[in-house]
Amino acid sequence: MSQHPSLKGSKTVGAKRSVLKRFERVKLLQSRGEWKEGMSAMRLPKTKPAE
Repeated sequence: MSQHPSLKGSKTVGAKRSVLKRFERVKLLQSRGEWKEGMSAMRLPKTKPAE
């Protein structure tokens, strides 16, 4: 039985993700200088992926 084309791995898709995982958002906020020490990783502000 073959696999539907929409279920193939992310390697074949090649498109950029528009949604970041929590650890990616924290890392991005740290690089932008918007992360304050002691902040909670919950309820993070919305961030757009770096290009």
